[in-house]
Amino acid sequence: MKKTNYVILAALLLAGSLTACSGAKETPVKTAKQEEEETTTAADEKTETKAEETGDLETIVVGASPSPHAEILKAAKEVLKEKGYDLVIKEYTDYVQPNLALDSGDLDANYFQHQPYLDQFNEEKGTDLVSAASIHYEPFGIYAGKSKSLADLKEGAQIAVPNDVSNEARALLLLADNGLIELKDGVELNATKNDIIKNDENFKITEVEAAQLPRSLGDVDIAVINGNYAIEAGLKVSDALAVEDAKSTAAARYSNIIAVRKGEETSEKTKVLVEALTSDTVKTYMEETYEGSVVPSF
Repeated sequence: MKKTNYVILAALLLAGSLTACSGAKETPVKTAKQEEEETTTAADEKTETKAEETGDLETIVVGASPSPHAEILKAAKEVLKEKGYDLVIKEYTDYVQPNLALDSGDLDANYFQHQPYLDQFNEEKGTDLVSAASIHYEPFGIYAGKSKSLADLKEGAQIAVPNDVSNEARALLLLADNGLIELKDGVELNATKNDIIKNDENFKITEVEAAQLPRSLGDVDIAVINGNYAIEAGLKVSDALAVEDAKSTAAARYSNIIAVRKGEETSEKTKVLVEALTSDTVKTYMEETYEGSVVPSF
């Protein structure tokens, strides 16, 4: 009887074994590389999921002049957020510190200057900063001080202009375009006071730090003021006695740029920053907010 039970039990075990084998699929052997790739992919998916769940955003730090640059950057904040980036804006009130901060790595980019100024800065400071994109153009304007019109200017009238090389040249060109002085042929964007060949009214050209120009209006007859400092002071292009022609050499050359360290022009951070600042959202903001004081370059 026991022998019979053993035979039946053996038969049942054999049948179960055969059934299990017939229903099983062969498990492929993975190479070490495949296993590594799967592990990496899983880790990436886990990180992405965590970012989505927690709202974690990668940070972009950009230096800018308070107006209009920081204001324009704020308008781009939501666009960048949709792309997965948190924009941190550091404001500077001068033209030197934001470039030094970018060069030292404290910033990912800055937004306050045009190419001629950046070229001059690199040459003087030994930095290697480059433009990633042109964003907007701010027309220079001649604003009234003691004299309320260009026709009212008397002999010896005092005219204030920016004291940095590139912006002074631009101011002199605007004065020349309005017949107040005459410059040597061909000097264009390299013009200095030494290039004035005709000044029949003996106007006194006074060089002033760009940021101080709006405050100098009460002390001079007229002043040629950078667009961003005019905006900060509440001056409108429509109030200017004369404005740069949108088709002038200056308009094409003096677009405000996004500056980065050389080699980072096409980095992911730079690309998304430029995309945000050249979006329809930001373009509309510029046109509706500044009424001609800021003109999109894209």
